[in-house]
Amino acid sequence: MDFSDDRPIYLQIADSIRSQILTESLKPGDQLMSTTQYANTFRINPATANKAFGLLVDDGTVAKRRGVGMFVTDEAPEILREEGKKSYVPNHLEPALSEGLELGLTPEEILGLARNFFTVKEQS
Repeated sequence: MDFSDDRPIYLQIADSIRSQILTESLKPGDQLMSTTQYANTFRINPATANKAFGLLVDDGTVAKRRGVGMFVTDEAPEILREEGKKSYVPNHLEPALSEGLELGLTPEEILGLARNFFTVKEQS
């Protein structure tokens, strides 16, 4: 985690956990570190970790088991993929394509770069 990032720490923690779920570092049923463990590991206030967990509970990716801890839900990977798909174009693709056009790339050049990217990805 990069706490020099401008984003609030609780958002960075929540995003890190979401990323771990998407990359399968955390799988459905896995238990998360406790707020105390997060606080000790990252030297943050436990309330900060708790706020991150609250976001994850709210979006359905994590469930709290009273007296036991926080666990990745069975639905978490699908929830995150669906949310990611909804936000991908406006948050990532459109800005990247606009920047390419601003740099003077033509739509054909951008498409060629995209094809090249996928060809390389398929070969690796």
